[in-house]
Amino acid sequence: MGFAPDYRNVEAAARNRRPPRLPIYEHLINDGFIGRSLGQPMQELASGRSGGDLRRYFELFCEFWRAHGYDTVSYEVCVTEVLPGGGALLGERAGPIQSRADFAAYPWADLPRIFWQRAAPRFEALAAAMPPGMKAVGGIGNGVLEISEDLVGFEKLCYMQADDPELFAELYRRIGELLGELWGTFLSRHAQVCCVARIGDDMGYKTGTLMAPRTLLEHVVPQYRRVVSRIHAAGLPFLFHCCGRVFDIMDGLLGAGIDAKHSNEDVIAPFDEWIARYGRRIGLFGGIDTDRLCRMAPDGVYAYVLEAGRRFRRGAGGFALGSGNSIPDYVPAEGYEAMIRAAREIRRREEQGR
Repeated sequence: MGFAPDYRNVEAAARNRRPPRLPIYEHLINDGFIGRSLGQPMQELASGRSGGDLRRYFELFCEFWRAHGYDTVSYEVCVTEVLPGGGALLGERAGPIQSRADFAAYPWADLPRIFWQRAAPRFEALAAAMPPGMKAVGGIGNGVLEISEDLVGFEKLCYMQADDPELFAELYRRIGELLGELWGTFLSRHAQVCCVARIGDDMGYKTGTLMAPRTLLEHVVPQYRRVVSRIHAAGLPFLFHCCGRVFDIMDGLLGAGIDAKHSNEDVIAPFDEWIARYGRRIGLFGGIDTDRLCRMAPDGVYAYVLEAGRRFRRGAGGFALGSGNSIPDYVPAEGYEAMIRAAREIRRREEQGR
């Protein structure tokens, strides 16, 4: 009842500094999950059919995070929500750009207007609903690779790279320009709502990267340098969420300027390995495999998080505890709540010097 959020704990962890209080972090908590917890129609409210609905959504949204002990909320508006003809990323189909003619005809110049028509009211409502002491981690959702997958389709991207490598390269440069423009507007108009800027771009799977590491390092990673430099110039640290075994491109991502990294699965590498490899260089968020929250009994989750969370806190400089991926709709509430209880117990013991 007496919890007072302080976003500076998360900001410090993102800058790879040990914050006074262990931060709890999630990349995403599904609206349906939050709605069941609160007994509220979150998905309907999120549609924003009227300004009042959207404001109410963010009031409930922020209160859920605050009540569960978070210093920040996680929120972003995704580029793929507004791409004309998009949907290939999740739709397993070809996207609107399949040729040079498609690329030339695509309404690139109009995309910022389309995006901000949707995004601006949401960021404004979020700022109005933010509780004292809290800020957001987020900003512009979807990264360079994901946008290319939505516009072209993964299989078609592979053909494009072989059949028209110049178009393949130009596509990524154009996406980088788009993200740079969108982030520039966000930082000038909405940066005050954020303490950490974030992009999610899943580049890997359990055993490797989705494309050859050389391809990602040549075409995708360089686009992040321009975005991260803008974010740093605005005084914010940058958190990169990326699923998969991406060790082969991590040096490139570090060179692009990322300050912190999120997403881990034990089957890829235990979180202790992430700490051993990168804990001195960047902040590390997560640590608790979402699979554990789903499969373990609540008592087992609590015991595991209590032990592992304290170990991660000792080993890493900047560490924020949470799931290794997110809290989708299918995660049992009991497993999630057990993780939260264990995180709060770690805080309590640290306050008592134990």
